[in-house]
Amino acid sequence: MPPGNEDRSPIALEQRDVSADQRMFSPSVARNSAPIVAVLKDVLPTHGVVLEIGSGTGEHVVCFAGTMPDLVWQPSDPDAAARTSTSSWIKFAGLKNVLAPRDIDVSSGQWDVEQAGNFDAVVSINMIHIAPWAASLGLFAGAGRLLRAGGILVLYGPFMRDGAHIALSNAAFDAALKQRNQSWGVRDIADLEQLGAAAGLNLRETIEMPANNMLLIFSSRSA
Repeated sequence: MPPGNEDRSPIALEQRDVSADQRMFSPSVARNSAPIVAVLKDVLPTHGVVLEIGSGTGEHVVCFAGTMPDLVWQPSDPDAAARTSTSSWIKFAGLKNVLAPRDIDVSSGQWDVEQAGNFDAVVSINMIHIAPWAASLGLFAGAGRLLRAGGILVLYGPFMRDGAHIALSNAAFDAALKQRNQSWGVRDIADLEQLGAAAGLNLRETIEMPANNMLLIFSSRSA
C-alpha cells in the first residue's frame, strides 16, 4: 500500500498558457475532453449534482456542463489560481449550471461542501497520481461520506493492474513522477478497490481510454 506524505496539493505537470482574463489553457484537457465526455454521458445520471475534485484550469467542468446541461456541476481545487481560472471559464462560457469553485483539501476530514447534502456523482480527473497517497485516502473517504445511495465516483488517469503497468509508457511516466516526488505515482486498481470497500464503494466498471488511460467507476452501496 502506498505511503502517505506531507505535501497534499495536486500539481500541474504541463506548461499552461494564461489569457488576459486569467483563464488557463491545458494541453492535456484539449486532448482528452472528447473521449471523457463520451463516457460520462453514459455513466452519469441525466439529472443531479456532480462534485468535481481537482478541477484544475476549469476547462473540463465547463466542457462537461456545456454538454450535460441538466446536471449541476460543483468544481473545486485547493489552488487559488486554478479556482480563479475556473471562475473565469464559467463566466466566459456563460453557463448557469456550474457553481462557483470551492477550496477543497481532499485529504481533510471535512470538505467545504458538507452542507450541500449528498451528491449524485464525484468526478476526479488526473489527480491522484500527482498527489500523495493521502489524497487518495481522502478522496474515497469523502466520496463515501457525500455520495447518495447509488451515487458514483469516477476516476480518470493512468492506473496499474495487480502491481503491473499496462504499458511501457505508463511505467516510464510512473518513474518520472517518483523522481519528481516520491509520494506521487501511478496507483494500483487493487489498492483503490480496498479504499473503496472501506468507504462503502464498489468498483463497478473499468473502461479503457486513449493513451493508456482508464476510467474507473465506483458505486456507493450505502443505504
